[in-house]
Parts: sequence; C-alpha cells; structure tokens
Amino acid sequence: MNIFPAVDILGGKCVQLVQGKRESATAYGDPFACATRWLDLGATALHVVNLDGAFGTASKNAGLIKDLIKKTGVEIELGGGIRSVDDARNWLETGVDRVIISTLATRDPGCIRTLSREFGKERVMPGVDAKGGQIAVHGWQETAGDYIGWAKRFEELGAGSLLYTNVDVEGLQQGIRIDPVKQLIDAVTIPVVVAGGVSARSDVAALKAAGAAGAVLGSALYSGKIKLKDALEECR
Repeated sequence: MNIFPAVDILGGKCVQLVQGKRESATAYGDPFACATRWLDLGATALHVVNLDGAFGTASKNAGLIKDLIKKTGVEIELGGGIRSVDDARNWLETGVDRVIISTLATRDPGCIRTLSREFGKERVMPGVDAKGGQIAVHGWQETAGDYIGWAKRFEELGAGSLLYTNVDVEGLQQGIRIDPVKQLIDAVTIPVVVAGGVSARSDVAALKAAGAAGAVLGSALYSGKIKLKDALEECR
C-alpha cells in the first residue's frame, strides 16, 4: 500500500480544508516546500489538488503545479477543476501520473473510455466521493446515486483505479469508517486509494488489511496528529 501526502493548493498556498469548505482553510505555506518536506521524510508519491480549479478557476495554479511536477519528479495524482476531456488531456500531457475526475465522470462517463484509450487506463482515476452512501458531485453539494453502482460503472468504462473519499469524515481528523471502504474494495477489481479521515496509524493498518492500494494523508498529517513515518512503517 502506498501513502500519498496531500498537497492541496488554494490561492497559491498549500492549505487543508474541513469538509471541503473554502472558509475552513488553514494555510501551510509554499506548496513546493510542503511537498519537499514530505518527500524528504520518505514519501514517494503526492496527491495534488488544485482547489481553485475545484471552486471554478481551472487555470489558476497551473504554472505552480507544472513546476511541482517537474521539480519533484515523483508519482503524482492530480485532481481539482478537471471539467472536460481537454482539461484532463492537458494535465496528462504535463506529466502527472493520473488525473482524478469526479463530477466530470458522472456527468460524462464516456470520458473515462476516451481517456483510457488515449493515455492508458492506469492514468485515469475517477473520484468516488461518497456522502451518506451516495456519490457527491459539484463540490460535494449534490448527490447522484449509489457510490458502489457508480464505482462499478467506472471500472466497466475503463478506469484504472479509483479514489474513494468519505465526505462524511473528511477533514475532521476523527478516523476512518472502514465498512464503506471494504464494501467498495469488494465490489471492484481495480485498485482503490482511500482519502478522508485517515488520522492514526491504526487507520492505515485497517486500510491495508482491507486491501486498499493507497491512503491519502491530509489534515491529520499537517496538524501532526499522524506522523508520516508511522504511516510509511505501517505500509511496510
């Protein structure tokens, strides 16, 4: 199982949100400095989110993110504001390993097949953001049906992996809810990376035991509630 420290970018700064709410942002400084910190501590991959893109300004932070990709040279999965096949294509051509497509995947599921055929399925990662068992879209403000049903459909269309985020616990630093994770992993055959609530070494252990391919560390990592060293050791 791999560990993905989150580098969420809003207004040119690395931030962490609670429940995806912009007004809850806590800033942690320069994104490249944050990324370098986690890589120096042993991380080998990053989970990068263009929050300005998610809030409607897709082009914002593009230059900064491209520099991050080039300077770190590590495995990067990228999401936030990818609202069209062209958006996804542009990011894939900059060198990110995977694009995370969420609302776009539910609005235009065929985009998964298009991108998988063009770039390879391993580079296409639909986001399964679940809220009360329903897939959450449009900045987690709306729901659009059973998250398991959507996950199966994404796999059938050619997704190479899935990013599962439990919106109900995201950013709260109160631990994961393992049952919906297990249900999703059991329902599909492709790798599932899990975000939302990972706040202790025991959460990482539970995800590993459930068969998760990776875990995203966000708010709890930045606040110091979970240590990257402990998470990496648990994965080994």
